[in-house]
Amino acid sequence: MEAKKRYISLYVENRIGVLAKISGLLAGKSYNLDTLTVGETEDATVSRMTIGMTIDDITFEQVKKQLNRCVVVIKVIDISEVPIHKKELLFIKVSSCSEKDKAEIFRIAKAFSLEIIDYDRRNVVVQCVKTERGNNDMIALFNDMFVNRIEVVRGGSVAIEAVSTSTR
Repeated sequence: MEAKKRYISLYVENRIGVLAKISGLLAGKSYNLDTLTVGETEDATVSRMTIGMTIDDITFEQVKKQLNRCVVVIKVIDISEVPIHKKELLFIKVSSCSEKDKAEIFRIAKAFSLEIIDYDRRNVVVQCVKTERGNNDMIALFNDMFVNRIEVVRGGSVAIEAVSTSTR
């Protein structure tokens, strides 16, 4: 069976050990996670997790069933096939920059709507909030232009279901 990219959104109790419990449950079954993000919701007692995984249909159904049985899980939502808004945070630090390099980085930032969040005489830190694919493209661009001088830090995707029909 073919593995494909899947996303699950979980509402979980916002307590100590819940992240470890969920990630441990998935790791214990040898499911590999591509991304996992978690943050408090509008209700301080509830957190929302977004989990991305590359997995086949049968195994994905098993994952959802196991998560639904977990006592700290309030709700499991499969957002793989529904219209969503999804972004991830990416930081790229370019080191050993010349003035020409910095000027080029600032041009790239303007052209691609990136934000320069920090810089000094020799280094620049760029923030990029795009889709996973968009961030992959930015990493490739910076890696090609500034070979062996970039450091990449990225967070997992966060997602929310779309509300308008224009995103469908």
